[in-house]
Amino acid sequence: MGQIEIWMIRHGETDWSQAGRHTGRSDVRLTAHGREQALRLAPLLSKQVFDRVWCSPLSRAQDTADQAGFNDRFDLMTDLLEWDYGVYEGLTTDEIRISQPAFSTWTAEIEGGETLQQVGIRAKRVIDRAATEKGRTLLFAHAHLLRILTAKWLGLEPDAGRLLALDPASVSILGHEHETRVIRLWNLTQTWCD
Repeated sequence: MGQIEIWMIRHGETDWSQAGRHTGRSDVRLTAHGREQALRLAPLLSKQVFDRVWCSPLSRAQDTADQAGFNDRFDLMTDLLEWDYGVYEGLTTDEIRISQPAFSTWTAEIEGGETLQQVGIRAKRVIDRAATEKGRTLLFAHAHLLRILTAKWLGLEPDAGRLLALDPASVSILGHEHETRVIRLWNLTQTWCD
């Protein structure tokens, strides 16, 4: 298998991400600030050549891709949907901890949603498809999904994603050092460049 590179973009800010709400399958739009964040990705991404661009079907990811200069020049991929948080959708961790003091998305049983292992399987399918097609892939997706995908890329269990924070409209790159899969860049945002 040849070496591949995966560029990952977390969508820009939404009202729910700003408030810390679990935003899985709800189709929440970008805020005005989120659109600005996504627009600021365009100069960096326009200098790159990608063999393929894949995007979550949710509007916050598609709007980020559009603002970043990929106006519908992407294929939708359902495996890039965010974690289905079931009964926790729309709630903050603090709200959930009123009745479940030890709650963590990474360890909780997600009633009515997906297990961590199910999200890991989806993430692995994205990696496997990118590896089959080779070259450089650009993904527009969501924080938890991309964190789990990174854990799987590194050969770790999906819960290792808990160690990898991602800010809105951030750029991260997965690649290789010789034959070893590594993180080449993590969580680069415009604030780091200012």
